[in-house]
Amino acid sequence: MTPLDPPAAPIPLARRTAKPQPAAELSAEQAQLRKAAQGFEAIMVRRMLESARAAFAADETPLTGGGMQQFTAMRDERLADIAAETGAFGFARTIEAQLAQHIRTPGAK
Repeated sequence: MTPLDPPAAPIPLARRTAKPQPAAELSAEQAQLRKAAQGFEAIMVRRMLESARAAFAADETPLTGGGMQQFTAMRDERLADIAAETGAFGFARTIEAQLAQHIRTPGAK
């Protein structure tokens, strides 16, 4: 039996160089952009949850009827909204940073 090589150095994740501005310091356009980016992230997370659930779809039983499907959809929607608001996946932050480059800041030419 040969000894295993030591693990390679971990690959660094994307570094966050700047923290997002607090909501109180945002202009009206920036606040709208943040809200739209978070909404888009919530939609993406919802779709990911739906796809994951579809991959493991159970057979039809009395417990998988319309009421349970409705509850599952509501739960996924709420989870996606929380993930987007907290920035758990970082999609909204990335979208906001990319699109914020196209917003004119006050005092800029």
